[in-house]
Amino acid sequence: MDPDAVAKAFVEHYYSTFDANRAGLANLYQEGSMLTFEGQKIQGSQNIVAKLTSLPFQQCKHNITTVDCQPSGSGGMLVFVSGTLQLAGEQHALKFSQMFHLMPTPQGSFYVLNDIFRLNYA
Repeated sequence: MDPDAVAKAFVEHYYSTFDANRAGLANLYQEGSMLTFEGQKIQGSQNIVAKLTSLPFQQCKHNITTVDCQPSGSGGMLVFVSGTLQLAGEQHALKFSQMFHLMPTPQGSFYVLNDIFRLNYA
């Protein structure tokens, strides 16, 4: 297993799903998963998806600039993403950073244990 290839595939899947159908992200999280979104902590798959689907925009497009990853304990990996987020009807894209802690499942895939998202204001 090449961690960089797994991270790249995960990032492509996550953001294409987010942009097309945020509710479809539910199977990437579990009940022990936690999202920190702009400082607000949310735990559990259902609560995380409820937060993501309630964001005050319908359409967006993520453009990924960088993806960095490191292996972590217990077969997991840390994935750090930076890029821009273009909201429908907005002239300027927003810069963002997001960190995922992926953990292996018994089925051989990964789920998101931790997810931290921040807009980067400069």
